[in-house]
Amino acid sequence: MNKKKVLLAGNSEMVIFRFRKELVEQLVEEGHEVYVSFPQSQFGDGYTTAEKMGCHYIDTPISSHGTNPLTDLKLMQNYKKTLRQIRPDMMFTYTIKPNIYGGMAAASCGVPCVMNVSGLGTAVENPGPLQFVTLMLYRLATRKAQKVFFQNTENQEFFRKHGIALNKQGLLPGSGVNTSQYHVLPYPHDEQVNFLFMARILKEKGIDQYTEAARIIRKNHPEAVFHVLGVCDDAEYQKKLDELTREGVIQYHGQQKDLLPYQMQSSCTIHPTYYPEGMSNVLLESAACGRPLITTDRSGCREIIDDGVNGFICKQKDTQDLVKQIEKFLALNWEQRRDMGLAGRAKVEREFDRQIVVDAYLSELNQTEK
Repeated sequence: MNKKKVLLAGNSEMVIFRFRKELVEQLVEEGHEVYVSFPQSQFGDGYTTAEKMGCHYIDTPISSHGTNPLTDLKLMQNYKKTLRQIRPDMMFTYTIKPNIYGGMAAASCGVPCVMNVSGLGTAVENPGPLQFVTLMLYRLATRKAQKVFFQNTENQEFFRKHGIALNKQGLLPGSGVNTSQYHVLPYPHDEQVNFLFMARILKEKGIDQYTEAARIIRKNHPEAVFHVLGVCDDAEYQKKLDELTREGVIQYHGQQKDLLPYQMQSSCTIHPTYYPEGMSNVLLESAACGRPLITTDRSGCREIIDDGVNGFICKQKDTQDLVKQIEKFLALNWEQRRDMGLAGRAKVEREFDRQIVVDAYLSELNQTEK
């Protein structure tokens, strides 16, 4: 096997070392020279983690939510500089800005590129000038791409409808989930029923619907406890979460590095999102741990649920329907809840194992010539 240089580019350490960890490990194990590119963050040290995993780290500042063209042009120039320095045989890109500006840089430098559209994002999903510009940039970025992977059929069809990346599209089961790392946890016997919301605190993730449903449910079901885990960047909303915690409506735990203690005690994961994501990792990981799910009827979520079998589906932005699904869950006995969780685990093993994703990337790499 020819040993190759591979560059993985994303917008955060989590994108690479959490959701592509197994791909990095297998590339290193096979003797390839692996480089990873993402911005340094307050939560981790890219250099240390990369060294432990046997790869090379390149600190690449990215303004994830900004739309300053000068900043984005600088990002593309940084990618070009990196590509000319290390001269990789293949570039894998993840998330919008690495896809667009990494894809353009790869095309300019003659480096084969495989992109992963891990959700449309609000800039693409919502019609308007920003959508027009972003789609135009995607058109330019994908013109020489070797492959463009999507995480759900709705996103894939959206790009096809707009004439982007035709004849080079592929479909993956999200980022997949490591079913060895996320193993089945014993289902809790507690009289208390613990619901778990795990996400960055954004309105689009359904946090308002979750807290409103919690207030309604707890009036008749004091045994139901609603936990919230996730970073909140909005100081005003942070005050609201703190107030709801003082009132006993929810228990807000902030951002937690170790989720296992919360997964252990949880009875059900609730993800009432209407955010345009590719495939929900929160749902995949919870199902792998043997936990029932309640989520919305939207792409990236509905694919993980067999309604009434491993969880329940609710309407988007609809607190009353969310309450209805939670009440359905509360009406189940212990065995039914446990079996619902085990059904989710079986579905993940069949359809969402991360090795499926790793194999798809290795297949693309093997098509390149040294």
